[in-house]
Formats: sequence, structure tokens, C-alpha cells
Amino acid sequence: VLLEMAIPLVTKLLITGGLVIAAGLVNNVLQDVIGDFTSGTSHITAHQEQILTRVGQVALLVALVVGVLTVWDVQIGGILVGAGFLGIVVGMAARQTLGSLIAGFVLMFARPFEIGDWVKLGDNQGIVTKITIMNTHVRNFDGEHVVIPNDNVNQQAVINRSRDGKLRVHVEVGVDYDADPTRAAELAREAVAEASFVDGNPQPQVFPVEFGGSSVNLDVRFWISPPTPQKRWRATAEVIDAVKARFDTESIAIPFPQRTVGYREGSEQRPADKQSTVDAAD
Repeated sequence: VLLEMAIPLVTKLLITGGLVIAAGLVNNVLQDVIGDFTSGTSHITAHQEQILTRVGQVALLVALVVGVLTVWDVQIGGILVGAGFLGIVVGMAARQTLGSLIAGFVLMFARPFEIGDWVKLGDNQGIVTKITIMNTHVRNFDGEHVVIPNDNVNQQAVINRSRDGKLRVHVEVGVDYDADPTRAAELAREAVAEASFVDGNPQPQVFPVEFGGSSVNLDVRFWISPPTPQKRWRATAEVIDAVKARFDTESIAIPFPQRTVGYREGSEQRPADKQSTVDAAD
């Protein structure tokens, strides 16, 4: 009797051990297959490779548990019903966490940005330092590390300034109404083209864009590469210095805000002159 009872028990133990060993072998093969697949393409990052491996391992573990329970004649149906009910309860209690988790998977495979990219995520701007399943880590320009939940990242506009390897920068400058705006725009373009931090292709462009309160405003447009915050700041400073120096050489004034006050004829009190110009800036 004991032998009859021991034989099925030993058989189940052997089958269970075989399933565990087989799962270990399949896990090694899975890692090798994913590694070979991702090493031959540049479209999948190391972090995405890790996610694929973890998902495959979770699926393998589930299959192993189901197989072992079947060998030991455990009713899986009741367990699945209980797990489903538990999943509903946990899902309702941790909606935000699960939302971040799902958003993390979406973010990994949508790839709107990579580690090292210069991005703007809502009100936060900086360099991406880390991407996890739950959060995106950004280091801003004050040296602060900002952790943003992935569901928040997916719910707002993402501006990636590093994606194309080039970035166009705008600088606005005003010239006096007595100056020729076409001539001023040409001088500004020549000054910008000589700047060392500015790309020559595409070439800089300068256009009159607005009648300001005290000046005709020019929009100075130029490109930098690679697009980094430091290079944008240096290029902007260099362009401002170059345009100011060229305008000073050509006697083109960059006016400060002014206001003209007029007096109507027939007013009870009026100065000797009918109009006077009052500076609006101290």
C-alpha cells in the first residue's frame, strides 16, 4: 500500500523537477534569443531589451506555475476566479500606480525620447537621465533632479529638442524707425553668419516681423548642432554681441521704449511746443 502511494508521489516530484529544469533552460534560451535580436538592430534600446526579457520571464513563470498545479491536481479554475477578484480590488485601490505602469510600457516602445535627450515635459525642461517603468527622471538646468510619473508624461505635450540633431533659435532685435529695415536685416544676417557657434547650413535668416511701439522688430533665426542648452546660450550671446557691434559700426540705433505726447489746439494750457517726446524708460 505504501509503495502504491509512493509511486504517484515520486512521479509527480520527478515531473515537477523536470518542469523546473525545463523552465530554466527555456529562460536561458529566451535571454539569448532576445539578446541576438536586439544586438542586430538600433531601434531597440538596452532598457527595452530588459523589459522584453522581464515580460518573457513572467510569462514563463506563469506557465510553470500552471503546469505544476496541473501535475498536483490543483483546481486552477477556483484560483483564477480568486485571482481575478483580487486583481479587481487591487486595480481599484492602485489606479494611479497601474496607470503609471501601463504608461511606462507605452513610453518604452513609443520612444518619444531617449536617455540624454534635451526635452520639455509640460513645465519641466532638462536632460533625460533615466527611464523606468514608473517614472521618467530629468535633470533641469539648475542641477535639480525631477521625477515625473509616466502617466503624467503621456498626458502632456513632449518637446524633444535633440531628436533631429539640429535646433533653430530665435533672437528678436528692434531698429529705429529712421533706419532702413531691409538694410538692417542684411547687416544682421551677415553678422550672425560669422558667429562661430552658428551653423552655416541652413543659413541664418533675418526678417522684419513687427511694428513695435518704438522700433521695427527683426526676427533673427539661426541653427545650432548638436542642440544642447549650453550651445544655445553661447550662440545666443554671440549673436547678440555680433549684431550689436555691426549696428554700432553702421550707426543703426536700437531704440529704447519711447512715448510721444501731443496737445490739441485750443487747450487752455499748453507748452510752447505742440509736441514733446517723453522717455518711457528711466
